[in-house]
Formats: sequence, structure tokens, C-alpha cells
Amino acid sequence: MGRTLVELFYDVVSPYSWLGFEVLCRYQHIWNIDLRLRPAFLGGIMQATGNKPPALLPKRGEYMLKDMKRMAKYYQVPINIAALDLQHIIGSSTLGAMRFITAVDMTQPQYVEPLSREFWIRFFSQCGDVSQPENISTVAKKAGLSSELTQKLLEMISTPAVKNRLRETTEEAMKYGAFGMPAVVAHYNGEPHLFFGSDRIELLGSVIGEKWLGPVPSVPSPKM
Repeated sequence: MGRTLVELFYDVVSPYSWLGFEVLCRYQHIWNIDLRLRPAFLGGIMQATGNKPPALLPKRGEYMLKDMKRMAKYYQVPINIAALDLQHIIGSSTLGAMRFITAVDMTQPQYVEPLSREFWIRFFSQCGDVSQPENISTVAKKAGLSSELTQKLLEMISTPAVKNRLRETTEEAMKYGAFGMPAVVAHYNGEPHLFFGSDRIELLGSVIGEKWLGPVPSVPSPKM
């Protein structure tokens, strides 16, 4: 059997996307998969499908904070629940951040994984802003991008090429049936299989014939 292409459509405004991202990044070294990170825009998906963020429904938002606390511990992802405010999630725009990640994906794809992680850390661990150019620059620096490269990428954010790529990726996710994030698409046996949510990676493994070793698998040591 060849390797299975697994696409992860995500937005850094989504804490569940962060959980799914970290688990898939861990499993890309264990399972026979090629992980492709697909930065997209959750706001566009929500608008097109008529979906609403959980944080907008009071009872669901209340549950989400409790759930994130448990999930952060279980997945070993540093979401700072004590400082997290639903208003911080609802009132923040990640369009600029997702365009920046898209520009990086188009020009320096090797930085997409560390950059996405740094955006999540700033937004959910430090509860900081990710919409202003100076904050995007701070995140980029932490991900290892030079200030010259960051400046060029910031200038790319407003270009039609970047805007169109982000729109096209978002539309592609919806063509697969996505209505929220994370949206994971596994191309297996000649067809795409959509999985919604960070808690469906175990099911993904079952479908593609791979063993689930929990959210924090230990990488098997090479045979002597």
C-alpha cells in the first residue's frame, strides 16, 4: 500500500483545530501518511454553511471552556483556560493571520507547521492578539522567519494571489463537505473521507488501517 494523503483544513481561531493539528503532526512520523496542512478561513465556512461558533451559544460556550480544559490536559497542548475568555475568541479576526500563513505556504512551506503552532500559542496560551501586523511579526520571528522575509510576506497579505488562494482552499474544504474546523480529509482507496473534529483521529486511523496509540503516542524506537 502507498502512503495515504491526509489534509488538515484549519484556522488558528479554532482551539479544536490546534488539538487536531498537534495529534496529526505527531502521527505523521508513526502512520504511513503524508500530512498536508491546508490553512483556510473558518469565518468563510461558517457564513457559507450557516454554522455558528460554539462560543456564541451561552450554554455551549460554558461547556466548551470546561471541555477545553480537559482536552488540553489529555492532548498535552498548552491552552491557557484560566485566562481564556470567550469574548477573546469571538471578538478576534484571524483573516490577516490566515492570509499570512497562506503566503508562507505559497513561498516557504517548510515554515507552515512551526508558524501555525506559534499563532495558536500566542492566541490560546498567551491570550494575545494575532490581527495586528506587529503581532504577526512577533509570531513569525518565534517561528524562525527573518524580519526581511516577514516584511515581504506582510506585503503579500493584501495581494489578489494570496486572497484567492485562501478563498480557494476554504471552498475546497467545503466541497469535501466541511462545515467547521478542524476538517480532516483522508484520500484512501481512491476517494476522500471527511472527518470533523479533533476527536475523530482514532476513527481516521481505523478507516485507513492504522493503529491508534492515544493522543500523545511514543515514537517507536528503531529496530537494532
